[in-house]
Amino acid sequence: MRCPYCSHEALKVVDKRDTEDNIAIRRRRECLKCQKRFTTYERIELLNIHVIKRDGSKQGFDREKIRRGLLIATQKRDISLDRIEDMVDSIEASIRSKNQKEINSSTIGELVLKKLKRLDKVAYIRFAAVYRSFTDLDSFRQELEKLEKR
Repeated sequence: MRCPYCSHEALKVVDKRDTEDNIAIRRRRECLKCQKRFTTYERIELLNIHVIKRDGSKQGFDREKIRRGLLIATQKRDISLDRIEDMVDSIEASIRSKNQKEINSSTIGELVLKKLKRLDKVAYIRFAAVYRSFTDLDSFRQELEKLEKR
């Protein structure tokens, strides 16, 4: 492994812990050359899952897509990166616990919405606007009304 800042190979682990759901090990590393720190995650390589998209096409499951969607939805909100990583880990664990080789993208989207609803209502609406493809103000208003009722 190399330092992402200076590409030096000499690193040391300064902290190591399991993630909340125990599916990964989080390591804080420090470069011995430039002294910058960064985080790595070690995960077990599990069953390949294929995601069935709305148009019927299939793609390999990519947890980074969930992470990017969460980062965009939570942008400028007071939500830590560690909290987002925990959510991604939890969503992935839910998907993998189904023990299926294929999953619909809509199932993944609903898992993300469920987590965001508990975490932050603004982030929930941001994600829902893209995920549910709001086409007009009425569809946006209906989603807000559903959120307020709960």
